[in-house]
Amino acid sequence: MDCSEFSWKLKDHPKLPKGKTVGLIVLDGWGEANPDQYNCIHVAQTPAMDSLKQGAPDRWRLVRAHGKAVGLPTEDDMGNSEVGHNALGAGRIYVQGAKLVDLALASGKIFEGEGFKYIKESFKAGTLHLIGLLSDGGVHSRIDQLLLLLKGASEHGAKRIRVHILTDGRDVLDGSSIGFVETLEEELAHLREKGVDAQVASGGGRMYVTMDRYENDWDVVKRGWYAQVLGEAPYKFKNAVEAVKKLREETKANDQYLPPFVIVDENGKPVGPIEDGDAVVTFNFRADRMVMIAKVLEYEDFDKFDRVRFPKIRYAGMLQYDGELKLPSHYLVSPPDIERERMHKSRLSIAFDEYDWNPKSIQFGYFNPEMEEYVEIPSDSGITFNVKPNMKALEIAEKARDAILGGKFHQVRVNLPNSDMVGHTGDIEATIVACKAADDGVKMILDAIEQVGGIYVVTADHGNAEDMVKRDKSGKPLLDKKGNIQILTSHTLQPVPIAIGGPGLVPGVRFCNDVPNGGLANVAATVMNLHGFAAPSDYEPTLIEVNDN
Repeated sequence: MDCSEFSWKLKDHPKLPKGKTVGLIVLDGWGEANPDQYNCIHVAQTPAMDSLKQGAPDRWRLVRAHGKAVGLPTEDDMGNSEVGHNALGAGRIYVQGAKLVDLALASGKIFEGEGFKYIKESFKAGTLHLIGLLSDGGVHSRIDQLLLLLKGASEHGAKRIRVHILTDGRDVLDGSSIGFVETLEEELAHLREKGVDAQVASGGGRMYVTMDRYENDWDVVKRGWYAQVLGEAPYKFKNAVEAVKKLREETKANDQYLPPFVIVDENGKPVGPIEDGDAVVTFNFRADRMVMIAKVLEYEDFDKFDRVRFPKIRYAGMLQYDGELKLPSHYLVSPPDIERERMHKSRLSIAFDEYDWNPKSIQFGYFNPEMEEYVEIPSDSGITFNVKPNMKALEIAEKARDAILGGKFHQVRVNLPNSDMVGHTGDIEATIVACKAADDGVKMILDAIEQVGGIYVVTADHGNAEDMVKRDKSGKPLLDKKGNIQILTSHTLQPVPIAIGGPGLVPGVRFCNDVPNGGLANVAATVMNLHGFAAPSDYEPTLIEVNDN
C-alpha cells in the first residue's frame, strides 16, 4: 500500500480506529551514530530504547532532523529544538529562522521592511547597537548574517555602530571565538575606512552574559545589561581580540562562560553604552535565548533587577521572538505563517522548562482550553546541567504516567531534554548518566501506555549526545595541541529514531518503505493516522502503512 493513499483532508482513516490514547515522546538531542566510546547513547544503559530498536524492525526507523528536512538553508545546518518541534507539529516543511533571514538579506527586503524603517529613525543622531551570538554554528545566529547586516545598515544610513558580542563554544568548538572576533574586527575596520564609526563595545560568554532563557537566572541578563547599556563590567580592554584571548587565559573560562567585558578608549571611557535615542537590534534568529533580553529592552515596567536607567531607544529583534507576547513589537524579518489543523482531541503537553514543546517564537496558545493543557516542570537553577544530569526526567515521566493512567487525554506529549542539555556541557560521563535517565523516563511512560492499551510514538528532535567528539574528515577524533580529544558540545547532523507500538496499535501497521528520506515533518501525519484520522493532503506524507496480510 502506498503511503500517499493516507493523504485525505481530516476524515476518518479507513483502517485505523479512533479512541486509543497516544503517547508521543520526544527525546532532546538523541541521534543515531556509529557506536564508540564517544557515543553516549551507545555507552549508556538504555534498555527501553534498545528494546524499541531491536524488538520490531518494521516499527523502528530513522528520520532526518537537520537541513532542508526542517526548513533550514543547507544540509550542513544542524537541527535544533525550535525548528525540530515546529516540523513535528506543523506536518509541513516551512522556511525557518535562519533561512528566512538569509532570504531577506539576499533580496534586500530586510532593509525595506517596517522593522528596519523603525530603527533607521535613530541613525541620524544616534548609534545602532547590535547584540547577539558571534558564531557560525547556525543554531542561534550566524556571523555571515551579522556581517551582511552591518554592511546593509551602513549603506542605509547608519554612521555609528556598536556591536555587543556573545561568545559561543557551545554550538561550535570552544576557542573558535578568537577567530570569529578577528573576522568581525576586519569587517569593522573596512567600515571605518568608509567613514562609519564602527566598533565592538562589549562582550561575554553566552551562558554567563545575556543569553539565559525561561527566566532561569536573571543575573545572566543583568550582567549583559550592565555591560551593554551602562558600560560597566569587571574587565576592560582596548579591543575585543585582546579581551577574548586574555580572559580565556586568565580566568581559564571557556567561550561559553567568559565574564562580561567592555571596550574602552584611551581615557578608559566605555566606547559604546546604549543611550537615549539609539537603536538596538538583537540579531539572533532563534527565539528562546532572546526573549528575556527583549523584555528588558522593551518593557517599561520591569522588576527582575535594577536597570539603573532605562534608555529611550528604538528596539527590534531579528525576528519576533514570542508570538503570544508580541515581543518584540518591532522586528526585521517576519516569522513563517504556520497553519495548524484542529484534531478535536484532548491533549496534554509536558515539558521541562528548558525546552518547551511549542517554541515561544511561534506560540499560538491553546486551540481549545477545555481540551488542552500544558505543563512545565521547573528546572534546577544556578547550576550547570552536568552537576545533576538526571535533571527532572523522573518528574516529567511521572506526570506523563499519571496523565495517561488518568484517562482524561487522548494524547500526551512529552519532551525529555537530558541528552541535549547535558550534552551541551561537553561532560561525557554526565551525558551518559543523562541518557540513562531519559531512557528510564521512556520506560515509565511506555509502561503506562501498556496498562491503558494505548499507542506510543517515540522520536527525537535533533542529534547531540550520540557524538561528543570533534572528528576529522575520515571520522577519527581530533586532538588538541596537548593531545587531548576535542569535545563536541553542539548539535549534530545525524538522523534521529522514531518508533511506534503499543497494545492499541492495529496489527499490520508498520513503517512503509516509500518515504526513504522522511523527516520530522512526516511525524504529524503519522500521529494523525494513529489517532484514526487521515492527514490533510498538503501534509508531508505519513510514515506508516497497514499491511492487510
